[in-house]
Amino acid sequence: MPSLEDLLAAGHPPVVAILRGITPSEAVAVGTALIAAGIRIIEVPANSPGWLDSIAALADLAEGEALIGGGTITSTALAQDLAGAGGRLLVAPNCDPAVIAAGHDLGMDVMPGIMTPTEALAATTAGARHLKLFPASSMPQGHLAAMLAILPQGASVWAVGGVDTSNARSWLEAGARGIAAGSNLFRPGRDTGEIKSDAKALVASLQDA
Repeated sequence: MPSLEDLLAAGHPPVVAILRGITPSEAVAVGTALIAAGIRIIEVPANSPGWLDSIAALADLAEGEALIGGGTITSTALAQDLAGAGGRLLVAPNCDPAVIAAGHDLGMDVMPGIMTPTEALAATTAGARHLKLFPASSMPQGHLAAMLAILPQGASVWAVGGVDTSNARSWLEAGARGIAAGSNLFRPGRDTGEIKSDAKALVASLQDA
C-alpha cells in the first residue's frame, strides 16, 4: 500500500475521503467509486459499524492504488486494531503523543488533530509530519497561514471539517497541504454514482491550486 508521501509525490490529489458511518457491505462499491474518481486516500472512522471489516475490505481492494486508514483513533488499542486490519493511515481528532508514537511504531502514516499552535508543536515534537486542522470550519483561513509560520520545516497541515468544492481550493491557497471531505461526499446508503460524480467535482476544484 502506498504511503501518503508516495501518493503526493506521484501527483495524486491531496484529498482524504472520510466514510463515517459506512458499513462493510458498502465498502468495496464506495471505495471503487472514489478510486475511479481520482481519490487515493480513504478513511473509515472507528465509530462506524464494523469499521475494521470495512478497512480490511478496502485494503484488499486498494492494493497499490490507494492509502486506507482509520479515523477517530483516540487510543493505542485502536491504533493496534487499525494496523491489524490492514490500515496504513492513522487519523486522530486530537493530539495525543502516545497515539502518535504507536502509529509510527506500527508503520503507519499519522495525522493527529490540532487547532492551536501549542497543539501543532506538540504533535510535531512527537514526530508527526502531517497535521489535521480540525474543525477547519471553526477558524478563518488566516489562522492556518499564521500557524504555518511557526511550524518546523517539513510539517504540513490538512484542512478537515466543513470542506467542500466551494472552499477546498481556497484552503490550499491559504497553505494547506491537503483537505478532507466527509458528508458532502459520503453518507450511509448514498448512491455510488452520486459519490463518484461529487468526488470528481472535488478533485477538479483543486486542479492547478
